[in-house]
Amino acid sequence: MNDQDIPVAVVASQVAPRTKPSNYPEPFASRMKGREKRPLGDLFGLSNFGVNLTQLLPGAGSALRHAHSRQDEFIYILHGHPVLITDAGETQLGPGMCAGFKAGTGNGHQLVNRTSEEVSYLEVGDRSAGDSVRYPDDDIQAILIEGKWRFAHKDGSPY
Repeated sequence: MNDQDIPVAVVASQVAPRTKPSNYPEPFASRMKGREKRPLGDLFGLSNFGVNLTQLLPGAGSALRHAHSRQDEFIYILHGHPVLITDAGETQLGPGMCAGFKAGTGNGHQLVNRTSEEVSYLEVGDRSAGDSVRYPDDDIQAILIEGKWRFAHKDGSPY
């Protein structure tokens, strides 16, 4: 990315959404229907951490419930009332609430929109090399190799 291509400021809701809604292989990718991510950090050429403006339509989820080995994550709710599902159970969230997920704890987490209104939130995550992701509820695992996610079954066989 050229410095001349980097904007000074933008209206976050007007940033184009990701062209590929999910990196997950099937049958998991289709479960992300109703989720839209706008990659704000990439727009500014940020390389140490990512920032997404994410929207969940009614019934949509943020991701499969997951836990990163090396990457910290943080969310801040802007609009709506999603349910945060972690190893500790379910927590109702609302505008102005936030949550953080420290890398390496193994605490699986995800947001689910069980309401009839749209949910929007900011998600921030670092881009630590050598990260892997555990999905406690599904037969999938992920490893970050040279900046790309590689997915496999829990037994190690590839998707």
